Amino acid sequence: MVPRAMTVAGSDSGGGAGIQADLRTFFALGVYGTSAVTAITAQDTQGVRAAQALPPDLVVAQMEAVLDDIGTDAVKTGMLANADIVTAVAEILRRRGIENLVVDPVMYSKSGYPLLDEQGRQAVLRCLFPLATVVTPNLAEAAALTGLTILTPEDMREAARRLLDRGPRVVVVKGGHLPGQAIDIFHDGQTFREFRAARIQTRATHGTGCTFAAAISAGLARGRSPMRAVEEAKRYVTACIRHGLQLGSGHAPTGHWAGPPRPLWDLEENVP
Repeated sequence: MVPRAMTVAGSDSGGGAGIQADLRTFFALGVYGTSAVTAITAQDTQGVRAAQALPPDLVVAQMEAVLDDIGTDAVKTGMLANADIVTAVAEILRRRGIENLVVDPVMYSKSGYPLLDEQGRQAVLRCLFPLATVVTPNLAEAAALTGLTILTPEDMREAARRLLDRGPRVVVVKGGHLPGQAIDIFHDGQTFREFRAARIQTRATHGTGCTFAAAISAGLARGRSPMRAVEEAKRYVTACIRHGLQLGSGHAPTGHWAGPPRPLWDLEENVP
């Protein structure tokens, strides 16, 4: 059976992040993607102009429809908007016994627009982290969830320790906003591992967090261990940044094909 992954996240009208980025990532990595939309955003490369959360029962109905018919091998959560959606999503994940769960605790857009309220943050810690296989906070999210000031890799390790105490099997603290190499720190309670990549000077970084978490989900759906899934996701998102798409005038989207895509007519010409 083809591997399946579900994204439970917000819609990005500009296509660079959220549901749209997740589904492209699943496709690029050979996984059939399904989705449950939690919120609709009006955004482009310059920022979020407006956002509207959907009713929790509608979010749950989307998840139930997919799980009843298609099923899934992994679930990734992104923008959940508020505590009511968080608790509703956590309840269905618990009830369905979802084993491969990646929680990307999205709090702000790339431009700084708030995407999760304070009650929602606490609900993520209380309800979702104990269910998670992997959680993937960036520096701002890790700081907000732990109360730490995070300025060094050692600070990242301490944040990972504290977040692991909240119940997930693995914490990956993303260090892309620190100077120097892009360092992500993996911690599973036994091992710390640093995943490093050279910093790429580009404005095409919109959706990198979503893409990274979705790629981990795709790896888990394909039977990878958490460490291998993170390692492969790190390589993939780095390639996506390197082949970013120069669209719009703000934070441009990453290139989920990880290289210049071939046009359809070129593919057709080579069909025997």
